[in-house]
Amino acid sequence: MERGPLELKRQAGILLPVFSLPGRYGIGSFGKGAYDFVDFLKSAGVGFWQILPMGPTSYGDSPYQSFSTFAGNPYFIDPDRLVEEGLLTADETADFAVPAETADIDYSAVYRTRYILLRKAYDRFMKNDGKSGFSGLRVEFSEFVEKNAFWLEDFALFMTCKAINGGKSFLEWELPLRMRDAEAMDQIISEHEDEAGFQKFLQFLFSVQFTALKKYANEAGIGLIGDIPIYVAPDSSDVWANPELYQLGADCRPVAVAGCPPDAFSATGQLWGNPLYKWGEHKKSGYEWWLKRLSHAFSQCDVLRIDHFRGFESYYSIPAKNKTAEFGHWEKGPGLDFFETVRNKLGDVPVIAEDLGFLTTEVVELVEKTGYPGMKVLQFAFDSREDSDYLPHNYTKRCVVYTGTHDNDTTRSWFSTIPENDRRFAMDYLGLDDEEDISRELIRAAYASVSCLAVIPMQDWLDLGGEARINHPSTLGGNWCWRLDGSMLTDELAEEIKHMTALYARGGR
Repeated sequence: MERGPLELKRQAGILLPVFSLPGRYGIGSFGKGAYDFVDFLKSAGVGFWQILPMGPTSYGDSPYQSFSTFAGNPYFIDPDRLVEEGLLTADETADFAVPAETADIDYSAVYRTRYILLRKAYDRFMKNDGKSGFSGLRVEFSEFVEKNAFWLEDFALFMTCKAINGGKSFLEWELPLRMRDAEAMDQIISEHEDEAGFQKFLQFLFSVQFTALKKYANEAGIGLIGDIPIYVAPDSSDVWANPELYQLGADCRPVAVAGCPPDAFSATGQLWGNPLYKWGEHKKSGYEWWLKRLSHAFSQCDVLRIDHFRGFESYYSIPAKNKTAEFGHWEKGPGLDFFETVRNKLGDVPVIAEDLGFLTTEVVELVEKTGYPGMKVLQFAFDSREDSDYLPHNYTKRCVVYTGTHDNDTTRSWFSTIPENDRRFAMDYLGLDDEEDISRELIRAAYASVSCLAVIPMQDWLDLGGEARINHPSTLGGNWCWRLDGSMLTDELAEEIKHMTALYARGGR
């Protein structure tokens, strides 16, 4: 699909992470469940599928803390498609299938088993004992490695060093490896060529399978909305390979980290721990790393949501030694200069600016000057004490409305927990007589608004409770685990969505 600014005509989408797709192997993948979901979206008349970041995750399983902003998560590689390629046998994959009644993702089990299968595929590929010797696949693999060398070589080396160090953060490696000493790197490359090759092969398989899925979705008239966090993880090949771009000390450890100041929701603020950028260094290079990052992201999606957009105007800096976010300070980001460079180099790309939370006049002006639509979340709208910017009567076309995001509770569960005054206000505003209808009526309010795009989490269309929540921000464990039961994607639900999409003229794609 051709890139251009997000059109302001009325459109609709559904939010569902890849890991939440149904499938046989304990976690969503680019297999049959993904293709079935695209078919469902088409039958429902919905034009966009929004996903979350797809990078390889680490401790905590958050897609917003990845070992690389360029790499893909090997968990999403579908074993059944490797059988079709001759890289695995049906008997081999059958040993790793998970009972259908197993719902939530068990990441420890996926970690223990998935790489066994993928290593079998790699070994067969290297031994050349598959169908036709994998001649075509070998050519594709070589081309992929060459095309993506600018990030893949560093990533493969980074993951190889992690394997040698038992998975430890690179900040815990011995100094020669942590600092990328040339002699130490040469030794790793010469002694661990097979492990580095395996890492490259995983990224190749991810790319092949995802590219096929995206092509299928686009041909069905479905655009993909991707997602990237503004910051990269502290334990990532991005930081390890490019230390000059971050606020690090001589030992490669961060001197300042990202987060949010104290507010009504958190007395001590949020300490994210991501290293902060040296924006001056990025500007000197013409934002080269960022342009590569965005170009790579747009090769995987049709529209891109940028998380924590306000950080481009000003960002909260916390001394790395601090245990809470209470004593940080604000520093200026690159501002409009960055986005003018992006537009000059990449064109008028379709971006959604995640501009939630407390916004200064300067942040609002930056969003307006870029022309990118911001976000509205209906669950934030019904504070009975004020006229909120999140109420639909305050919207303009240039915004994307959600009932909730991956960080919110499901609508049904949210409504059962808000204060009574807010609940009454919401029912009055929505013209609601029965609380049982809250999920549908909040969706209706999103669809009826003037917003150019309405995106609804799949859980809200299914009217699910808190058990289906994706993430509880600032908590560790029990997040990113919910999976869709494929039997829920009924013809009746598709017809209901299609009817509402047509009713509010959101079949714009």
